[in-house]
Amino acid sequence: MRDRQRSFRIARPGREAAVLGLLSAQGFESEAEPFLPLARRLVREPFALGSSLAARFGLIYIQDRSSMLPPLALDPGPGAAVLDMCAAPGGKTGLLACLVGPRGFVLGLEPSMDRLETLRRNLRRTGAANAATARARAERLEYGLGSWEFALLDPPCSGWGTADKNPRVLDLWTGDKIAPLAELQRVLLRRAADLLAPGGRLVYSTCTTNKAENEDQVIWAASELGLDLERLAAPPGFETSEPLGLDGVLRVGRGPGAGCGPGAGCGPGAGCGPGAGGEAGAGQGFFVARLKKPGRPVQVSEAGPEQIPGRDLDGQESASKAELTFDRLPPGRVRGFEGRAFFLHQKALAIMPEDASWQGFFLGRYTKNGFRPDPMAEILLPESPVPGQSLDLDRALDLERLLSGQSLDAPRGKGPLGLYFQGLGLGWLTRKGARAVWSGRV
Repeated sequence: MRDRQRSFRIARPGREAAVLGLLSAQGFESEAEPFLPLARRLVREPFALGSSLAARFGLIYIQDRSSMLPPLALDPGPGAAVLDMCAAPGGKTGLLACLVGPRGFVLGLEPSMDRLETLRRNLRRTGAANAATARARAERLEYGLGSWEFALLDPPCSGWGTADKNPRVLDLWTGDKIAPLAELQRVLLRRAADLLAPGGRLVYSTCTTNKAENEDQVIWAASELGLDLERLAAPPGFETSEPLGLDGVLRVGRGPGAGCGPGAGCGPGAGCGPGAGGEAGAGQGFFVARLKKPGRPVQVSEAGPEQIPGRDLDGQESASKAELTFDRLPPGRVRGFEGRAFFLHQKALAIMPEDASWQGFFLGRYTKNGFRPDPMAEILLPESPVPGQSLDLDRALDLERLLSGQSLDAPRGKGPLGLYFQGLGLGWLTRKGARAVWSGRV
């Protein structure tokens, strides 16, 4: 039994009660966070939260509470288009997708193929159909210049704010070793300013407490790039410290004290070592600043190109009489690419140039026999179980059996079978006669 405070957020807005019910069925207890309705603080953890059914089915996303603040500070609002410039592993990207809602769109960039796969896997698991991804270095991005309403830049940094769980960062990133990071941050800030539309908003955040990577960078962006600093209010439920020479930015959470990292002359008893940031569960050290590009906002057209690769798919191409609900998808198109089906958001089609390489939300596969949904494509399920086409379980134990490779009794039929837990949609099962099995990866 482990009773300690960790944080997570519910990845299915509007279904909080059902998700919490599944967590409770496995013995987890949590309490609401004051800064975000979707955020929870764990107060009872009978086993690792990452092994819970809610986590494995993507109903929750385990995330440090401090790292939820940059998307909230950006405050894009429903329907907005957002660029996440350094997106992997996807916690902030997924939260942005929740904030902008189905009519909004988020593009996550990541240059590393391994990290890009992690990003895509997390967005797919948590059902972020209004997000897309691209393998790209944000500092070299050539498309979308001057067209993004909102951008989030959480660049590589020294990570001093994570010292409680990773003390080695204080030795790895010190002195001259930080200079290349600081230079990359400025290159990224300059590109962010180029990508923003007039009147567009940028949030710059780091998980370090190093002034050179925080306040100094924001001062530089204001003076050299002409961006205006917007004052941020302290979020409820967080400990904050005084910014160093710059009003209106946020320093929150734990880690080495402000301005007293390696080489700053801090010793034992100085109140600035790991753990100096407050009580357990207070969140890691984070810095957040919000900047605005001067000018009057421009109306960006949402008319996508007439010709795009692939071919259109719809619910008529299902492999059986499975109750697929393509109408639950946001505005956009479902396209087939070499046997794989992806959802392409309408805003993505309007923003992304025809020659850009990017990937929408994976929905499943199609063959000559028709389309079959991916096991994790919960968004294609009807809102409620359909008799004869769904399996609605009452016991968490039965879900655990499915994930362990066992089969369950199921209505006879052909094609995929909707999986629910007490009315909460989870994904798709494969039928084998009068039995059903889970064939997905969680």
